[in-house]
Amino acid sequence: MNQHETLNYVEFAAKDLNATKAFFSAVFGWEFTDYGPEYTAFASQGLDGGFYQGDACSRTANGAALLVFYSEHLEATYNKVVDHGGEVIKPIFEFPGGFRFHFIEPSGNEFAVWSETRA
Repeated sequence: MNQHETLNYVEFAAKDLNATKAFFSAVFGWEFTDYGPEYTAFASQGLDGGFYQGDACSRTANGAALLVFYSEHLEATYNKVVDHGGEVIKPIFEFPGGFRFHFIEPSGNEFAVWSETRA
């Protein structure tokens, strides 16, 4: 249900929509709905959103917002990211509240994963 004045949707550019869809499906179990050849949407992932065909990418070094996944098993998620073509740009590190790592998905967008424990 949509709620007044809350975050509702997020969109990212994707250089390779098929590779991005395959990555998020394999690592996080996402399902996509295509809306033509240049847009795909995901839902029920904490925040709904989509990827549109484009050459730009979202990186914190450029001032972009960082979307952070939660994992109950950080090292297992780390391994899935690597096994499915994600590029880890900040290996697992400790921060106040837990541990996390940052990665780049196949279209160049940066995300992070955090957990209370490293395991």
